[in-house]
Amino acid sequence: MNRRDFSKLVSGAALGSAVLPALSSPAAAYASMAEPSFKLSVMLWTVYRDLPFTQRLEKVAAAGYHAVELVGEFEKWTPADYKTNMAKMRELNMVVDCTAGMHTGIANPATQKEFLTELDGFAKVTEQIGTNSIIMLSGNRVEGLSQEAHHKACIEALKRAADIAERRNWTLLLENIDGEENPKYYLTSVAEGFEITRAVGSPRVKFLYDFYHEQISEGNLIEKMEKNIDQCGLFHIADVPGRNEPGTGEINYASIFRKMQQLKYKGYVAMEFIPTADPIASLKAAREFAIRSAQA
Repeated sequence: MNRRDFSKLVSGAALGSAVLPALSSPAAAYASMAEPSFKLSVMLWTVYRDLPFTQRLEKVAAAGYHAVELVGEFEKWTPADYKTNMAKMRELNMVVDCTAGMHTGIANPATQKEFLTELDGFAKVTEQIGTNSIIMLSGNRVEGLSQEAHHKACIEALKRAADIAERRNWTLLLENIDGEENPKYYLTSVAEGFEITRAVGSPRVKFLYDFYHEQISEGNLIEKMEKNIDQCGLFHIADVPGRNEPGTGEINYASIFRKMQQLKYKGYVAMEFIPTADPIASLKAAREFAIRSAQA
């Protein structure tokens, strides 16, 4: 699917024929598609950033999603904000499937105690937004510290964090970020990320596989997913170049969604792309593309 094809998907007049030609209307096309094994979500930072939180939720719900992921939108919320925003979540039958918001990375052995203290205190957030999944970042490389020392620090920090996660009923999700976006970031390799989570050896610690970042870093996306699906706790979706809609760039997302279905992956898959068209229409089209591809 190229950008021209995707633009057809996001236009109401073309949606029905673009998704399922045999059906006569967009509504019929949508209703006929069986839900995939995986669940779909939206990383909220990507859309409607100038609108109030409740209105952003309404937009995502209008696109057919019932889950969002946060990156710290709650940091300045008052108790009244929490009450209002969580009431809107309930009204829309929506959940927060995952959140970022930790500021201390895990690759620096000198800040491990700080990381663990921050993580334990993060329960105040997870309890209020109703999620039990937290994104973990390696943080930046430390000058003078070897690759081996960084690697061991990540494992040690996550082993100790797993004890907190067990007590709190959390899942911790270690994420990769490519070196072009952040040249200082330590964990740019999905392969190393899987090595780390396997070495931790806890069901409370999984890997957040971001296809956008890994395509830029190393590629070979599907084989890594297939060999390590037991370690995958979340996937993030955006195409390369541009971080735009799946199917508009060089990543074969149709094959990726189909492989997820074949592997019977049951976790969340979050859209983390920058829409090139109307955001609601783009999110709708991306959702239908994922479902259609999974059932192909």
